[in-house]
Amino acid sequence: GLAGGMQPSMSRAGDCWDNAAAESFCATLERELLMRERLPTRAIGHAALAEFIERWYNRHRRHLSLGYRSPMPYERDLRHQVMAA
Repeated sequence: GLAGGMQPSMSRAGDCWDNAAAESFCATLERELLMRERLPTRAIGHAALAEFIERWYNRHRRHLSLGYRSPMPYERDLRHQVMAA
């Protein structure tokens, strides 16, 4: 197992489900950041990507797979549920 009790997800060859989340994120990144902003330098692109992921995608953007909740509140509530059990 990995740190925090996580297990890697590995399916059989040709099964697209493991890649679906990464492809969905890349499509969101392209649609919500790259097509809206001009990123003239690598440093500006790096800063914009970090801002997008840490401040928008993880904290505020609602995700269908999380019941239209953002990841940080979802994980916080999940931790509370696990500790209460």
